[in-house]
Amino acid sequence: MKKSIYPYDEWKIRESKFRIETNYRNETIFSLGNGYFGMRGTFEEGYSGPNGTSFNATYINGFYEIYDINYAEGGYGFPTYGEAMVNVADSKIVKLFVDDEPFDLLKGNLIEYERTLDMKEGFTERKIVWENEKRKKLEISVKRLISFKRQHLGTIVFSFKPLNFNGKVKLISEVDGNIYYGNETDDMRVGNNMRGKVINTIDSYVDGCIGWLMQSTKRSKLKYVCSVNHDVKTDCHYEIKNYKSDDKICFEFSIDAEKDKTFQLDKFISYYTSRECLEDKLIDSAVNEVVNAKLDGANIIFKEQFDYLEEFWADADVEIDGDISLQQGIRYNEFQLLQSVSKNDIANICAKGLTGEGYEGHYFWDSDVYIMPFFLYTKPEIAKNFVMFRYNLLDAARKRAKELGYKGALYPWRTIDGPECSSYFPAGTAQYHINSDIVLSIKKYVEATSDYEFLYKYGAEIVFETARLWISIGAYIPLKNNKFCLNCVTGPDEYTALVDNNAYTNYMAQMNLEYACFIAKEMARKAPDHFTNIKEKIGLTDEELNEWNNAAKNMYLPYSDDFGIIPQDDSFLYKERLNAKDLEDEKPLLLHRHYLNIYRYQICKQPDVLLLMYLRRELFSIDEVKRNYDYYEPITTHDSSLSPAIFSILANEIGYYDKAYEYFMLTARMDLDDYNGNVKDGIHTACMAGAWSAIISGFGGMMTYPDGLHFMPNIPKSWRSLSYNIRYKNCKIHVNITQEKASFLLVEGEMLKISVYDEEIMLLKGNTVEKEVKKVDR
Repeated sequence: MKKSIYPYDEWKIRESKFRIETNYRNETIFSLGNGYFGMRGTFEEGYSGPNGTSFNATYINGFYEIYDINYAEGGYGFPTYGEAMVNVADSKIVKLFVDDEPFDLLKGNLIEYERTLDMKEGFTERKIVWENEKRKKLEISVKRLISFKRQHLGTIVFSFKPLNFNGKVKLISEVDGNIYYGNETDDMRVGNNMRGKVINTIDSYVDGCIGWLMQSTKRSKLKYVCSVNHDVKTDCHYEIKNYKSDDKICFEFSIDAEKDKTFQLDKFISYYTSRECLEDKLIDSAVNEVVNAKLDGANIIFKEQFDYLEEFWADADVEIDGDISLQQGIRYNEFQLLQSVSKNDIANICAKGLTGEGYEGHYFWDSDVYIMPFFLYTKPEIAKNFVMFRYNLLDAARKRAKELGYKGALYPWRTIDGPECSSYFPAGTAQYHINSDIVLSIKKYVEATSDYEFLYKYGAEIVFETARLWISIGAYIPLKNNKFCLNCVTGPDEYTALVDNNAYTNYMAQMNLEYACFIAKEMARKAPDHFTNIKEKIGLTDEELNEWNNAAKNMYLPYSDDFGIIPQDDSFLYKERLNAKDLEDEKPLLLHRHYLNIYRYQICKQPDVLLLMYLRRELFSIDEVKRNYDYYEPITTHDSSLSPAIFSILANEIGYYDKAYEYFMLTARMDLDDYNGNVKDGIHTACMAGAWSAIISGFGGMMTYPDGLHFMPNIPKSWRSLSYNIRYKNCKIHVNITQEKASFLLVEGEMLKISVYDEEIMLLKGNTVEKEVKKVDR
């Protein structure tokens, strides 16, 4: 554990002193977004610090440019182009001048400074007392909000008050679309493949307090409009003029400032893109957004934000009594997940959210396996966007499968709009398990929501097309007793690539095939018209269904009698075994070793077999989990932020309570305490969701099996209680756990069957059921 960076507070993150050396990191921590667009926590007035201590960015989720992927030695089926999320026009700019001297935190005298992120009300606020070189002192306040209620809208309330003078003060509000790309890092996780200027300005307009800027990407030909409007509240006299240049629109407010009188500028910002809006409607949509916002006023918009979050926290809040550091940490993680996730089905959630362009804004399988469950069991209406997003990319997945000579669909490892964007196929295309990860998310979604309309209209088609893929790449191998084998694949552990019979992949492929056969039978019986339509659309035959059934029944599932464990793949146990503790100076290995000097060893970046055991927990006994945990833990480096949460969950279940707590600590405050020293590059959304799972599925003991909800709670001994809510099958359960008792209250819904320590319980609305907490004896 590292020492905490920010003061502990249940609902707020505070920065009490401005420092150049922590500025870059704080820009990430104080980022705001609403899933549609997001802004890093850079300052409205700008920043004059040294290079490498700031990165200014505004992102629109799913708005991307195309770039060429160049290979020294290419090959058939290698992706030829990639997609990268674009840094769009900076609309937050509000510059302040006193007698033509700019307000700058690095100049003059900074007397008071505090920045707060309020997670309950959903905004950031800076309170500053600043004195310029002529000793003219001002009190400055800046509140920033990006609306959850109005996904295209942001609001900045910028106010100042002279404390010891009367005189000329000027505010300049800008939208600056002059964005250039460079690459100043060798870290492949952070770098961006775009260079130079990738967006051109098409048109701009200013009139009074309102204006807009329209830009287009050069190659993807996507367009967006950023519009701004302003509202002034003051008793001081002022004048306004506006002007524009090639990539910029400006509004200048010249103010006769008076001592102790406040001047407040409310700036309303909107973004609309051609991905969700007709091009001929872009300008009108963006302008109407800020016109209506000004008519309603900032107070209404801030009240809407509070109301939205009040409803969100009523479902998603996790309350920890006994550790304020973890209480703050889990709420920050949940808040950032909400800020990062798309509220529509044409985008998803980036690995860095909308706080940085690491991994180029791509969507990974992390979103399906790690992040989707958080929303599924708290805000299922958002979870539906995850599975619909995958349906919207099905044609691209079909195209990729065909390109590689396969039938069915092959989903990409990393993408924005559908194509595979990874140039490194051993860790990219070879991760065929992504198909089944998506199917598992569909299966879990349907089990939790009973949304059969989605399954019949959309989900089943994904399940069938992904099932076809496994038949294309698999084969019955005589020396494996004619079992169905999947060779030359890469599992979740990226430190082992291109292996035969990766256990995770085989087990998950079996689930994919079994679920396809199950759905086909169910649809033929319950929804014959839908089934007929799908069969005709994709040319599905009874012969294929039989083939899927045979492959599932005969799937090769690795097992080592010598060790009593599941080998990660056919070759894994035959490699030299390394100890992760001996490699601390080389972490992360991928930045210190050539891949060939990683692949040849028994060393794991993240859980592979153990992730399988967590996701398909119903298949394995507690003793099997323990044996595999004991084998794989010493050789796992946790170089991936996806790793600690799974270890925490399984450690808690097998009675390794100290380890469970230690691993949980690595997830709950990974970003707030900057454990890996890389928060400046953006948050870790999958780790944040993993922290939620570590609480709910680990200490809270909730597991979802095909037959429903199961609970085996056991909280850390330092906690007095843990409480959380779960939504499942149109019901809402409130769970409260102390050291002695676990109680379950059905808040919404008439009745729901659950299992607590393998005892079936029927919950009735309004009734609380209590059970004694049981410890695992190890």
